[in-house]
Amino acid sequence: MKTQTFYSNGKLLLTGEYVVLDGAKALAVPTRFGQNLIVKKGNNQQIKWTSFDVDKSIWFEEIITFEAITSKLLSKNSEGIKNTLIEILHQSYIQNPDFLNKEGYEIETHLTFPRIWGLGTSSTLINNIGQWLQIDAFELLTKSFGGSGYDVACAQTNMPIIYQLENEIPHFKGVHFNPQFKENIHFVYLNQKQSSKSAISNYMTQRHKTGKIIPRINSITFQAIDCKDGKDFAKLMELHEIIMSDVLETKTVKEKLFPDFKGVIKSLGAWGGDFVMVLSKDNPKTYFTEKGYPTVLAYEEMVL
Repeated sequence: MKTQTFYSNGKLLLTGEYVVLDGAKALAVPTRFGQNLIVKKGNNQQIKWTSFDVDKSIWFEEIITFEAITSKLLSKNSEGIKNTLIEILHQSYIQNPDFLNKEGYEIETHLTFPRIWGLGTSSTLINNIGQWLQIDAFELLTKSFGGSGYDVACAQTNMPIIYQLENEIPHFKGVHFNPQFKENIHFVYLNQKQSSKSAISNYMTQRHKTGKIIPRINSITFQAIDCKDGKDFAKLMELHEIIMSDVLETKTVKEKLFPDFKGVIKSLGAWGGDFVMVLSKDNPKTYFTEKGYPTVLAYEEMVL
């Protein structure tokens, strides 16, 4: 068996966070950052698994037996990562049992972004496993991690997309979104990774409000794609924040952390962590660095 390498893109959800779970049309972009999966021949009916962060440090290392995968043998003493991986590999086995008809594997994953950034460590893994085993990555996601699947769509698409769930089935298509005002768009890391699972469960308690706002979010998504003027785009993103702040009964990130900022700040994905999108006339790097948020990426640095 020769060494195989697979790659998937990271992701950012520019519009439709949370309500994408309820069928809203969302604008998402793949990032220049992602994750590689390298598969080599192993032995002893087991997988020797090693996961590397962008700085080449090992953040996860385990041996997983084929028996643990086929029988879904979860460990009570183990950290959650191993059990999550066993669940993913068990579902992969259900979708393609043949992959365990081998002596074993040595598998490495290599992130090209710091794991704490939250650009899709899980979704890039799921999509890479999908490519490796030639199975449906969306089915693998639904039956292991859960979530809307927009991140898996970004993992396998090299351009911006409109993403929608219809009757739980993912639909997405590439769109031409290349804003003329992109020098006014930056992405700022909020110094903390947000758990998608806990954020989604919080949203589920509020989702009874979403019926009325989905058409408004859809409208914002389509207007944003066609927007030619930076000020108009900023107004749309500000309106999106106000609508979602009301649904989630949560202050916007600008109200909470940056009330004196001259510009618009929009949450991306799970509110309260990961990256925000910043729209401003002037380069905002000095402002955010002085506030203790030194990770500020220009649009061109982030978006594929």
